[in-house]
Amino acid sequence: MSAETAERFRAAVEKHDPAALEELFTEDVRLFSPVKFTPFEGRPMVLGLFGVLLRTFEDFRYIGQFEGEALTSAEESEEPSEILLFKASVNGKAIHGIDLLQFAEDGRIKEFTVMVRPMSAVQALGEAVLKGLAADGLVPDPAAG
Repeated sequence: MSAETAERFRAAVEKHDPAALEELFTEDVRLFSPVKFTPFEGRPMVLGLFGVLLRTFEDFRYIGQFEGEALTSAEESEEPSEILLFKASVNGKAIHGIDLLQFAEDGRIKEFTVMVRPMSAVQALGEAVLKGLAADGLVPDPAAG
């Protein structure tokens, strides 16, 4: 079931269809970002973040996929997991990264970790995402003081 969820997730991202992501996440999904220490928590916030990410990434494409089990950050239990490797760019900076999807018993995504490199791309991504989240009203606008 988790492999099916991963395929549906990949298709939704590649089609830039954030609405198709909603049913793939648990209500209490947690997303660990490379630009923020604490996770984004809950389906509404994670879906809002994906809306921003889908607008922010340029030339986004998945380039590989691995399946297995891994410990989660939240419960430290080993859960079915998939890693999706990707390449993209943000504001002209090339990004190489992975999406680690970890699944609940019902097959939906309960924990999501994004890791990207190099540091210059992480900085460009962080700035672009913060600007997008503020524009969508999901976080306070840092320019507003």
